[in-house]
Amino acid sequence: MLRSPEARLTVAGAAVVGVAFGMGRFAFGLTLPAVRSDPALSAGGVDDAVLGLIASGSFAGYLAGLLLAPVLSRTVGPRASTTVGGTCGLVGGTLVALAPSVGLLAAGVVLTGSSAGWVWAAYSDLATAVVDQARRPRVIAVISTGTSGGLVVVGLVGLAATGVPGWRAVWAAIAFASALAGLLNLRWTPRVPPLRGGTSGRPPLRILAVPVAYSVAYHVGTTTFFTWAADMLRRADVAPGVAPTLYVLIGLGGLVALGTGGACARFGNERVAAACLVSVSVALVVLGTGAGSWVVALAAAIVFAPGYMAGAAMMAVWTAALVPDRAGEALTVVVTVGAVSAVIAPTLVGLLIGAVGLPAVLVGLAVGLALVAVGLLTARTGTPAPPP
Repeated sequence: MLRSPEARLTVAGAAVVGVAFGMGRFAFGLTLPAVRSDPALSAGGVDDAVLGLIASGSFAGYLAGLLLAPVLSRTVGPRASTTVGGTCGLVGGTLVALAPSVGLLAAGVVLTGSSAGWVWAAYSDLATAVVDQARRPRVIAVISTGTSGGLVVVGLVGLAATGVPGWRAVWAAIAFASALAGLLNLRWTPRVPPLRGGTSGRPPLRILAVPVAYSVAYHVGTTTFFTWAADMLRRADVAPGVAPTLYVLIGLGGLVALGTGGACARFGNERVAAACLVSVSVALVVLGTGAGSWVVALAAAIVFAPGYMAGAAMMAVWTAALVPDRAGEALTVVVTVGAVSAVIAPTLVGLLIGAVGLPAVLVGLAVGLALVAVGLLTARTGTPAPPP
């Protein structure tokens, strides 16, 4: 049915990214309330600071994958790092699902989190090798938007497995989906040699300065939302099924990101980036001030979805436009700096909750994201201006 290498790469890439990002990377936030109160892990409940540290560990794994993937891609080829990412999701998800202690759970969460870092930038390099430059932004956007499908699946599994013991079923589903996506990837993603294009030795950091600033704000905002949204609902005594529904709505709403490549071409990368940060900022305010109502909480998810999904896709589109001959390396630079901030953010939020409360932290962070968005509207990165 899918005979062209471009189509097969797009489908396989969307599946792998969907599992790694949509299911594995943020599943800890979805299961956090049940993990906290599971007596098999801790008789007195897992402390907020420990939960924040585990969440940070997940993003530290993501950072490690980002840093190691280019090394493997340059040595063996970019498909190899996507295979490693799928394997990390399989093993990590299995460890969490079977974890008898907080320590083993943390190890599995970190390993699962690394899968997203292993796979993302590799698909930019694979698209460079397989897809014509004119169609590349659309293919990259579709692969990135695979995250939406993963969020829908993990949300539905969470709905079916609501309750303290059921959180393990979410992680078992991640392991199973990682295996299926990995097999599809091996079958449909072409094996390409290591890419050695370009003459500059490394992506020009001067050109990437504005995308890097955006990446920091984006990663802090989105990781905070995903890590603490479900717990915010638990604190407000909202029904347990609302949190998984929130993930499903984010996945469905995020499908608008399929048009990210066209939006960047029409409006400019800076404007699209600013709009994404505003979306995340408003969602944090809505969640922080009105999560006691399930209607308001789901409204926050609807507002958050376009900013989250388009925000991830546009980083890949943006870096591919700025450094077309080294798209994977450019994306790695931008995302790595953002990933460092994602490692710090959950731990910092976990510590601040005791001092000022979670709602105040969310609103304060939202103000910071809005200020960065205003700065992006006046920034220029050397990309062609959109037509009047």
